[in-house]
Amino acid sequence: MFKLSLPALFALVLGSSTAWGCNVTPPAQAQKLDIGYVEVGPDITLRRMVGHAANPKGTVLLLHGFPETLCAWKDVALALSTDYEVHAIDWPGYGLSSRPPADKFSYAPKDYARVLQDYIRKANIASSGLTIYATDIGALPALLAALDDPHIARTIIVGDFAPFNRPQFMHDRLQGLKSEPSASATLAAYKSRTGGEILETAVKGGLPKDAQFEVPTELKDDVSSSWSHDGLTPPDAFYHYYSNFTRDEDYLEANTGKLKTPVKVVWGEQDIYIKKEMGVEFAQKINADIRLLPGVGHYVHLQSPMQVIDEIRASFL
Repeated sequence: MFKLSLPALFALVLGSSTAWGCNVTPPAQAQKLDIGYVEVGPDITLRRMVGHAANPKGTVLLLHGFPETLCAWKDVALALSTDYEVHAIDWPGYGLSSRPPADKFSYAPKDYARVLQDYIRKANIASSGLTIYATDIGALPALLAALDDPHIARTIIVGDFAPFNRPQFMHDRLQGLKSEPSASATLAAYKSRTGGEILETAVKGGLPKDAQFEVPTELKDDVSSSWSHDGLTPPDAFYHYYSNFTRDEDYLEANTGKLKTPVKVVWGEQDIYIKKEMGVEFAQKINADIRLLPGVGHYVHLQSPMQVIDEIRASFL
């Protein structure tokens, strides 16, 4: 059964809880960010963050990766909410969203795609004015949803993910999650560490010391405090996601010719987890523009949020 912490339960009963970013004091000019909960299915309740503009020029939906929560988007959401309605969600298995057992929800990219579609409908988002920015585990579901519904968004921006099954472009640890017995061993290694430790190590991966950056305190605290929420951890969700990953990658590759939603690719040139060659091949295969960001690693939105903000704003021009 889905369980909530007491503060989360109050928020669910009341509809939403008003917060500034992820419980931080905002600059005077910042727009309000509301953090609350929305039920999108019988076993899935999502925590979400919504930023409201007085006269929105469109809507932005931000989709996080592993091992993050919606708090990864706080700075981006605050900046964009001056002009756009901005949404971010915790994927099932992350943050304070539902974590049903895998026999009820497989955590596969295709299942996340359905959650995404359900959320857009439930939130009454007008797809004709929507830009989706999706990274890491969030990107493949966004593209699968676009195959199912070409009008799901006006633009999808994706990056630093694995659209195709290309072991040569993926970190050994990620590739190891695709099959046993290496998958269980990788999961055990993840579960031997805290969420804060995994996040801190992950964002610095492959970056020279002078390019490394600090994880925002609010994000680290949110990841740490929600890590074992409802018994299933983000590494468990990640493990189940990867157990279905190759199947869903192959489906995307077989159907790229049917992808009609406009797509832009943004990639950290120093990404060691999923190399830039993956992004280049994907962009070429779907005839999309790609922007490679020099000196930037896997977590583009954390390391270089202004470049993400610029890309999103440009999608509305």
